[in-house]
Amino acid sequence: MPSSPPTDTRLLGTLVHSAFYVLLAASLLRFLLRHHDNPRAPWVIGLSLGLALLYAVSEVRASRRLLWFALLVSGWAVLVLLAPSFAWCAVPLLYTGLRLLPLRVALALVTGLTALVVYAQVRLAGWADPNLLLAPPAVAALTTALFVGLRRQNERQAALIADLRATRADLAATERRAGALAERQRLAMEIHDTLAQGLSSQRMLLQAADRIWDSDPATARRHVRSATAGAERDLAEARRFVSDLAPMDLASGGSLAAALSALAERESGDALRVGVHIEGQSSELPGGVEAALLRIAQGALANAREHADATAVTLTLTDLGDRLVLDIADDGRGFTPDRLVVTGHRGHGLPAMRARLRQLGGTLTIESAPGDGTVVSAAVPLERI
Repeated sequence: MPSSPPTDTRLLGTLVHSAFYVLLAASLLRFLLRHHDNPRAPWVIGLSLGLALLYAVSEVRASRRLLWFALLVSGWAVLVLLAPSFAWCAVPLLYTGLRLLPLRVALALVTGLTALVVYAQVRLAGWADPNLLLAPPAVAALTTALFVGLRRQNERQAALIADLRATRADLAATERRAGALAERQRLAMEIHDTLAQGLSSQRMLLQAADRIWDSDPATARRHVRSATAGAERDLAEARRFVSDLAPMDLASGGSLAAALSALAERESGDALRVGVHIEGQSSELPGGVEAALLRIAQGALANAREHADATAVTLTLTDLGDRLVLDIADDGRGFTPDRLVVTGHRGHGLPAMRARLRQLGGTLTIESAPGDGTVVSAAVPLERI
């Protein structure tokens, strides 16, 4: 659907159209007052009415507008030859020609109209007045220069607006792609920290139950019940992904300390003991911060259980006033932090932790050595929250 012209363009067009009809009426009135008994009067009156009709048609009919305009200019030229006083109607025609025609054709038209106006004025004056010879070309040249300059400025502005719109569209597309990538990363971290770790824990429990099913059926059944409970929690987490809710331990409005205690209680068993220490009065935190720290605790516990062969893990949440620190310390076999790439390890847990903290302006520190366990420390600055 074509866009409507700007308000200033419509106003200028209205003024030009009005000027044409005013000049046409004034020229006809002047001719009738001075030459009412001229035998050409009926032709002049008829051509004036026809010119008014042609001008209206040339502006209203979008199709074949150039043809109607050519007829209009031809009719005006004949009228000027019959009555030179109609020469001033050339000003609106000059504007219309500059607006409709290509620049070179419009300049040729301006030259022809100006020459005809000079001829008509000389006929009226009866002698070669320098003003009559120079004023019309000067006015036409000035008008043409102003119009061409304005048209080129409008073209540059239109090109600039088109570039801005294209840039805005590209920026919007880039933002959509970035948002999609961020959402994919977020879901990947959520799945890794919840479902993947839960399934890994259930696998280990079921494998342990299978090994001791004949020798210790009571313990084996306890492992199966623990795996069932874990499956139920993971199912609840999967359903919460759809609604993008907080982690299950935080969904009921509980604090981060309570969520860490619930996590420790669930993860504690015969093979792994998990303790929690809360130091300082933790200030009220946004849900996103609590969820991030809880996910980091879950990821660190999964690493301690799956990769470190740890038997004890301690979660310590400390409010230092200017920052909140969560330490996860285990007594596992440890590793060299500079060599995080281990054969057969997916290596997604620690990058996911760093990505979560980076979004909050926090940092992740890892202290470990072979045989000395591992301490994972997540710090979040409170002044940025």
